[in-house]
Amino acid sequence: MFQLLDGRQEPAGVGGRTQQVGGLPCSLVYREFTDPDQLAQWFGPAGISVPRESVDMDVRPGGHQRLSMTDGSGAVVSRVDATFVEVVENELVVGQEGGMMLRIEFHPEGDDRTRLVIVQGPLPTEYLGGARAG
Repeated sequence: MFQLLDGRQEPAGVGGRTQQVGGLPCSLVYREFTDPDQLAQWFGPAGISVPRESVDMDVRPGGHQRLSMTDGSGAVVSRVDATFVEVVENELVVGQEGGMMLRIEFHPEGDDRTRLVIVQGPLPTEYLGGARAG
């Protein structure tokens, strides 16, 4: 898993931008976002999980990311049904769901570190608190 060595959040209008540097190479961090087995292990806020069987991904422009987030009882609390807009292996993933865009950039910092830049928005008002909390 990608462990943060340094993190910073910046405002970006009605959305958010975060930069983080962690101790894995870009290829492995990219995989944590694009491999269903990896994504299911960490995705979602505290107290929420993503059952592996709910994750379906076709990582290419025009492809999709679908998953369900569940609470401790197993009840579905949120679904993701996003479309990949732009994909450059180990460098960039851009997705869209409804009117919200998510851009994830993977920048090498030496051989074994990655600077991850995530820009998301515009966010619905009810999501802003959770996005700021991480």
